[in-house]
Amino acid sequence: MFATLLGPLPRPPLPPDAPVDDLVRAAVEAQATAGLEPITDGGQRHARPAERLTVEDWRETAALTERAVKQVLVGPFSAGRSPGAPGADLADITIGHAAALNAELRSLAAAGCPLVEIHEPAIVAIGADGVEWDLFAEAAECLLDGLDGLHVSLAITGGSIDPAGIPIIAAVPFASVAVDLVAGPDNWRLVTALPAERGVVAGALSTAEDSNDGPELLLWALGYAASTNGRGAGRVGLATASGLAALGWPAALAKMARLGEVIHLAGLEPAERAARLDPRATDIRSAAAGRFRRPPGRSGGPGR
Repeated sequence: MFATLLGPLPRPPLPPDAPVDDLVRAAVEAQATAGLEPITDGGQRHARPAERLTVEDWRETAALTERAVKQVLVGPFSAGRSPGAPGADLADITIGHAAALNAELRSLAAAGCPLVEIHEPAIVAIGADGVEWDLFAEAAECLLDGLDGLHVSLAITGGSIDPAGIPIIAAVPFASVAVDLVAGPDNWRLVTALPAERGVVAGALSTAEDSNDGPELLLWALGYAASTNGRGAGRVGLATASGLAALGWPAALAKMARLGEVIHLAGLEPAERAARLDPRATDIRSAAAGRFRRPPGRSGGPGR
């Protein structure tokens, strides 16, 4: 099991004139310290020149750490609907984006990038529109054409997928699917429909600053995702539900630390793990009787 981010981090607390490379280095170090992998550039390169290929971004970020680094891209369906997108035929625009991204993915694969995460937030607004789902599927097939050997992950944030889209997503050969399970709790239906060989990244850690981020629920999300269709723990990861950019830097660090803590707990032997959790989460008798002995080192406030 592993832990990673879905979406960007806030700007690290560096001087206003700090170069982008320093911002990326701070974002990478924060993720590595928390125990996350694969790592991203934290969204700190968002102001890069339009003509710069993301393979250059990936190489520069990967040089900062020995951990695996993923490249994050906006998918063709969402790119065609972004503010400022040309007002021509949406289908032509979408397929054009898919073809261009396919070429960029080939460059990333040739450079040694192990994983590319394709964010498609716009698909949560499709609803039951069959024409739009067919377009998404066509664009995804174009995007993935000829990319055997590169792990391409679909990331869905911001809401739940309509049931009409579940068989479409399950049929498109992404290597894994990352889902927001906070803004989109019905995405569990998608998780249970994915083939066993498809990886799942459970976006179960809330991005709200005042959320209760106790490890029990996050461990349950990992376990349930691993149990679906006999998927197994080796095909499951944990993530933030979406980006942390709206938080302050200290709050973002705390969220990342909790992800790392939960992945560490998941790797312990069951008895050792249970000793560190609220007994009501592991002992039905304690839960029914209302007995509670707080695990060592755990305070009672939110997020503790």
